[in-house]
Amino acid sequence: MTGEASAATGPGSLIRDRIRDISDYPQPGIVFKDITPLLADGPAFAAVVSALAAGHDTVDKVAGIEARGFILAAAVACQLGCGFVPVRKQGRLPAPTYSQSYELEYGTATIEVHQDAFRPGERVLIVDDVLATGGTAEATAQLVRRTGAVVEEIAVILELGFLNGRSRLQSDTLRSLLVA
Repeated sequence: MTGEASAATGPGSLIRDRIRDISDYPQPGIVFKDITPLLADGPAFAAVVSALAAGHDTVDKVAGIEARGFILAAAVACQLGCGFVPVRKQGRLPAPTYSQSYELEYGTATIEVHQDAFRPGERVLIVDDVLATGGTAEATAQLVRRTGAVVEEIAVILELGFLNGRSRLQSDTLRSLLVA
């Protein structure tokens, strides 16, 4: 599934109206997409969680990418009645981890997941807030596969289409609630 959800069929207008742009954050030239107004609006937040969870009654785990993806993925996992797995920045998980480095639109980073976070064959929904260049989502999918689990889908609230991050996820299904 791809594309923008219309106001009549999904949370597109709720998202558009409740995400604000913060210029020059976290560094000059970057326009940060702030989802805190969306999170603060209970009905809008609930609609987004429901939209992200839709069609995933058979997933075993929901993986959330640090940090805003945690908020969304944990809520989606609760709605689906399945487990939540945090994908963290390097050095923040206490047990043995797998790590994956990747490029951001403004630098590089490394994320990690516990080696025992997923069992082989488990079906995993990856959830995050924004897909920009696709590096974080691609790295997360690689980590999930390294454990032997299966990526069912990558679901995001907002896809920045002009950055073409979707092209990095060719082997994965990406569902964006809104494409800007």
